[in-house]
Amino acid sequence: MTVGMAKGTNAMGHLGWVTVRCRICGTWLDLTGGAGRGKKMVAYACPRCSKTLEAVFCSSCAKKVKYSCPYCGTQLSPVTPLLEA
Repeated sequence: MTVGMAKGTNAMGHLGWVTVRCRICGTWLDLTGGAGRGKKMVAYACPRCSKTLEAVFCSSCAKKVKYSCPYCGTQLSPVTPLLEA
């Protein structure tokens, strides 16, 4: 079986590989920058907690916590590549 014949969640083009939920509000975030979609949203992650707690935040929730991680207090860094339209 080749990779091109894989179907479902294991397929390479499936959005489950690049989407995560905001840790505070639960909004679905596309880590590719939303290329080809109408709404582009920047995702922020804590460098420490993103590996253990999967701490990823949307731009509005990152602004609410003043761009610092609510778990450990370190500064959040943008994860989504900024695309120019």
